[in-house]
Amino acid sequence: MIGVIAKADQARVVEEFFELFKTPWEFCLPGRAYDVVIITTKQVPEVNAKLLLLYGPDATSQDGRWRIVDRNTGSAVLRVGDSTLPVYCGLSTFADKGQGPVCLTIDSQVAGFYAERNSTTVLCLGYDLFEEVRFLLSTGQPVEHAQTPTLDRHIEMLRNWIVAEEIPLLEILSAPAGYRFSVCLTHDIDFIGIRNHKFDHTMLGFVYRATIGSLHNFFRRRLPLRQALKNWRAVASLPFVYFGWVKDFWEPFDWYLKAEKDLPSTYFLVPFKGKSGEKVPGQNGYTRAVAYEVGEHSEALAMLRHAGSEIGVHGIDAWHSVDSGTNERNKISGVIGAPATGIRMHWLLQDRNTAVVLEKSGYVYDSTAGYNNTVGYWAGTSQVYRPLNAKELLELPVEIQDGALFYPQRLDLSTSGAEKLCRSLIGNAEKFGGVLTTIWHDRSHAPERLWGEFYTGLIQTLRSMGVWFGTAGAIVGWFGQRRQAHFVQIQDSDGVRTALRYEGPEIQPPLNVRCYSASIQVTVDDNPAVRFVDIPWNGKSTPDLKTPLGLHSSSVQDPALSSTL
Repeated sequence: MIGVIAKADQARVVEEFFELFKTPWEFCLPGRAYDVVIITTKQVPEVNAKLLLLYGPDATSQDGRWRIVDRNTGSAVLRVGDSTLPVYCGLSTFADKGQGPVCLTIDSQVAGFYAERNSTTVLCLGYDLFEEVRFLLSTGQPVEHAQTPTLDRHIEMLRNWIVAEEIPLLEILSAPAGYRFSVCLTHDIDFIGIRNHKFDHTMLGFVYRATIGSLHNFFRRRLPLRQALKNWRAVASLPFVYFGWVKDFWEPFDWYLKAEKDLPSTYFLVPFKGKSGEKVPGQNGYTRAVAYEVGEHSEALAMLRHAGSEIGVHGIDAWHSVDSGTNERNKISGVIGAPATGIRMHWLLQDRNTAVVLEKSGYVYDSTAGYNNTVGYWAGTSQVYRPLNAKELLELPVEIQDGALFYPQRLDLSTSGAEKLCRSLIGNAEKFGGVLTTIWHDRSHAPERLWGEFYTGLIQTLRSMGVWFGTAGAIVGWFGQRRQAHFVQIQDSDGVRTALRYEGPEIQPPLNVRCYSASIQVTVDDNPAVRFVDIPWNGKSTPDLKTPLGLHSSSVQDPALSSTL
C-alpha cells in the first residue's frame, strides 16, 4: 500500500495519477504503517514506511543534511539512466556529499539521490511529481518534448524504485491481458470527394500540389516517379470525375474498409456543411468549413457501422459552446440513428474549458489531445485519462497524425524518416502499454498525398504484434471499466488482505493484474531482479493469488485477489 501526503490543492491530481498507475494507495492515515510513502508538502512528518519519496524542494529542504544548491522555477531536462525526463514546474539540485547513490542528474548536478532516515530508505527528488502531472494533463507538453512519454516515465520510475526495494506491488496494467498494447485507428473526414470542390481553394490547391508540388518532391527525392505520374494522371482525370464518368479518387470509405479489413476504426464527421466556426485562429479560418452534407452519406455510414466501425463528431464549435456541442452531437446521432458519444475537434481546437463544455454537451469521450505540427504525447501519456476539470468525460490522446509526419510545413519526413519515428512510438507502446492512436485523413490515401502505402504498411506492422484493435468508444469503455475496479483492504482471521472490487458488466478483453514480488521464482528477460506474475481478470472471476505470490508487507499481510467483499 502506498500512502500519500500531498498539498491540499493536489488531491484531484493525486487521484488521477493513481488511475493511471493503478495500484493500491490512499492518503496517509495517522499511525498507519505503509510500504511506501510519497510526500510533496513542506512539513515531513515521521512515517512508518520501508520507502519514503520526498518530491520537491519544500519536502527535501526540511532536513539540514540535504543542502539545496540551486532552484530553477522553469523547465529542465533530467538524465535518468539512459533516458531523459523533462520537468516543467521547477527543479532543485542538491550538494553531492555522498548521501547515497544518485538517481537523477542534470548536467553535472544532482537532482535526485538515495539517503537513509532511521530504518527507512529515502529518495530525495528535486521536483514535485504531482505538479508535473497537473501540468501535463492540463497544459500539455511543448512540441520540443512531444516524443517523450513523460508521464509514463514518471510512473515507470516510481514503479522501479518500489520494486528495487523488494516491496510487493499489485498493479492493473494499462493494456488488456494477452495484448502488448491497444491500437485505435481513426479518420477525420474533411472532404468526402473532390466533386464537392470546383474552382475553390481546395481544388486549386490540389492541382498545384499534384503538378508543380509533385515535380518539386520528385527532385528532392521525396516522391517516386510512379507516384508523381499518378498525381499528374489524377489532375488530367478531373473533368471526367466531375461528370461522373470516373470514380472520385478522394472517396475514402471503400479504400479504408479494404485497407483495414476486419479491423474496427472510428470516423469523425463534421455535422454541418459550410460552417467554419467561431473563434477560429488565423487569417484563413474560412477554409475550416467543409463542402459535404453529412446527411447525404447515411448509407455509407451505415455500411461502416455494419463493418464494426464507429461514427463520431468532428466538432466545429463544440469546443467552446455547450449549445453548439449539443446540436452537433444531435445532428450526427440523427444521421446514423444511434447516439454519437465521441468527438474530436476539427483542427484540434481546444482551450482549458473544453472538457467541461463537451461533458455538458453530453459527450462520453473526446479525442482532441494531440499535435497538428508533430507527433507524440500531448499529455505525456498514451493512456486514456480524465481531464482534471471534468467529472466523467475521458480523453483519448492522439500520437500519430499523417499530416504532421509528411507536410512540408510540419515534420516533412521522408518515408524512411516517418517509419523510424513511428517505430519509436510503437516501441514506447510496447514498453508502457496504453493506446497507440492514429489519425489518417479521408484523402490521405489518394492523390496528391499518396500516403496510403505507408498507412497499409503501418497497419501490417501492428497486426503482427499481438495488439488489441478497438474503436475509440470501445477502448475508452475498457479504460472506464479499469477505472471502476479498485483495491480494498479486508480484515479477516488471517490478517489484512488486499482485494479487487468491481461492480459492472464483464470486462472484455480482461484486465491484466500484475503482481511483483521478490519471492516469485520467475526471471523476466534474463533479469532476476524483476519478477512478477500476470493474472487475467474479467471482473467476475475470483482468483486467489496468496499462495503463489506470498506477498507480505507492513500493511498488507495477505493480498488475496477477489472480486467481492
